[in-house]
Amino acid sequence: MMFEQDVKEQCHSEQMSALHFATSLAKRFSRSDLLDVAELGIIRAGNFMKVQVALNPRVHLVPYHIDGDQPSYLIIADFVFTPLSEPLIDEECEDSIGLKLLAKAHYSLAKFKGEQIVVLSQVLANEVNIGYEDMRNQQVLKFNGTRIKNIGHLAHLVDSACKDKYLVFEFEDNYVAVLERETASAASSSILKGYGIPSERSSDLLEPYVDSLGDNQAIDQDFGDSPVSNLQIGIDSLLWA
Repeated sequence: MMFEQDVKEQCHSEQMSALHFATSLAKRFSRSDLLDVAELGIIRAGNFMKVQVALNPRVHLVPYHIDGDQPSYLIIADFVFTPLSEPLIDEECEDSIGLKLLAKAHYSLAKFKGEQIVVLSQVLANEVNIGYEDMRNQQVLKFNGTRIKNIGHLAHLVDSACKDKYLVFEFEDNYVAVLERETASAASSSILKGYGIPSERSSDLLEPYVDSLGDNQAIDQDFGDSPVSNLQIGIDSLLWA
């Protein structure tokens, strides 16, 4: 007789296998050496003709490759943020990423140029982060009430919060982390020195932020979100696509 735990483990294994298969196919067809022009046969005004059609690749929300092979990162006090990418997923344990983020990575398409899923990849142990030290691979959705578009946007928002008393990060599944800005700022240099990290951000985030959407375009909709939570992807569910 198969017990409930056995059924759950079997379903989880089958879901992971399906994700691996989908990822391998997507990576194959994302290669730049595939044909970018297709020849189609059409009928126009009763006459058959062949036409050349340019093919544009689908822009996946989570990239399969990282430009320059160095991921962007932003360290705020002891919170380490980075865009979700396939190399990051490959390095992490699948259970630590979670089925919801895996589903987004494999099936979601970017809704605008430059959109990224930004995750809190880890929390560096320090007295500033008491209560948050176990957070890992959590998608951050908002900073001080503003929805985050990408890692550069998050850096820009943090730099603009110089007069705010608190830094409030809203994560997936209604998690909220609050840091006192002055305390976090004062602790940043010692945290970086203690971990041997030369800079609080990657070099690409030192450039001025350019908003690809424009300042007046609203982004209140849930970019990159799926309609279910990790808790809802269980024994009786299929992968969200």
